[in-house]
Amino acid sequence: MRYTPISSSVYKKNRANFSNNLDSLGLAVFNSNDIYPISADSTLPFAQHRDLFYLTGIDQEETILLLFPEAKNPRHREILFIKETNDHIAVWEGEKLSKTQANKLSGIETILWISDFENMFFKLTTQSELFYFNTNEHYRASVETQTREDRFIEWAKKKYPAHNVAKSNPILQKLRSVKSAEEIKQIQIACNITEKGIRRLFSFIKPGIWEYEIEAELAHEFMKNKSKGFAYTPIIASGKNANILHYIKNNNQCEDGELILLDVAAEYGNYSSDLTRTLPVSGKFNDRQKAVYNSVLTVKKKATKLLIPGAYWEEYHVEVGEIMTAELLKLGLLDKADLQNQESDLPAYKRYFMHGTSHHIGLDTHDYGLLQDPLKANMVFTVEPGIYIPEEGFGVRLEDDVVVQENGEPKNLMEKIPIEIEEIEDLMNKN
Repeated sequence: MRYTPISSSVYKKNRANFSNNLDSLGLAVFNSNDIYPISADSTLPFAQHRDLFYLTGIDQEETILLLFPEAKNPRHREILFIKETNDHIAVWEGEKLSKTQANKLSGIETILWISDFENMFFKLTTQSELFYFNTNEHYRASVETQTREDRFIEWAKKKYPAHNVAKSNPILQKLRSVKSAEEIKQIQIACNITEKGIRRLFSFIKPGIWEYEIEAELAHEFMKNKSKGFAYTPIIASGKNANILHYIKNNNQCEDGELILLDVAAEYGNYSSDLTRTLPVSGKFNDRQKAVYNSVLTVKKKATKLLIPGAYWEEYHVEVGEIMTAELLKLGLLDKADLQNQESDLPAYKRYFMHGTSHHIGLDTHDYGLLQDPLKANMVFTVEPGIYIPEEGFGVRLEDDVVVQENGEPKNLMEKIPIEIEEIEDLMNKN
């Protein structure tokens, strides 16, 4: 294991919190992700289902968690099913987790082989009346591939049609959106690794460098520091490419006088960080670039202060829109006529700032959180305003990750990563 795992006590608490939200005689099942094929015998690297990881700390394929708080046998209230190692697997892939290792990671006492699942599941269905299925209901989800979870749900509904059905996801959306101290520590480590990568670039970026060379530098630094790599597909967008919000080709050469927008960050122990910085390829911003950059930075600083307990998502974004509008007026990108003619559902500022300002972050880069609920302490958010000006051939976005505090301003987990123009220019021009 590349990372230091969280204590099993955290996973015990997560399971207890989840189980306390189940209705009477409810039985919940969570499946690991598949290993997804590419073609021939090639596959993508395995990535654990974040819900299963949140409840167990197990980072291995072919794993099932069963939670049944009212099982008659106390040992059946939490059961973890894992893949059994054999000599062939040990030679070709390396040994899988032993029952003892799985117990140590998860804190679950009853560990069975996955081959025992159907018999045990049948035994417990005779005691339960309600299945909790784990469907993906994230507001950004758009999934076309049938998952291992999908196949299980289809099988269980067909085999046990008399059971009622409920959803695990709304419970997990609430639980996962508020982070424990241990989770925040993992995110902080991911942010610290990201800092190392960004600092590596200050002396590396110069005219003539290729975007993919920057990507390679970051990957090297992240992996050297016990990360599996990027928390999400990196965006390394020089010049006009910065106006493509999800630019991931990273195959252009950086030219003198351009800005380069870097939306890049490391993961650690399956926890994501999410950072954006915009740097001058030549090491110096021109006057127009400085003006736009400082406007984005002003919006970011003011927006951060709005992330307090009790705030509401929609109202937050309306306030940030008003702050951004004022900056766009200063820059001459909007005028009074634009404001008079704007539509209520399409504010004028959206012409230059078309995405949201913040999203939850944690085990997923766009993490769980019910957007209609008020913000709570220990939620972790990005703050990422941007101004994109295709007609001028550049765009600026700045982003940090912050923790909502019970009292006071949010804690910036990326506060040590340079963001002020003077510091950036000084670092990029050191001999």
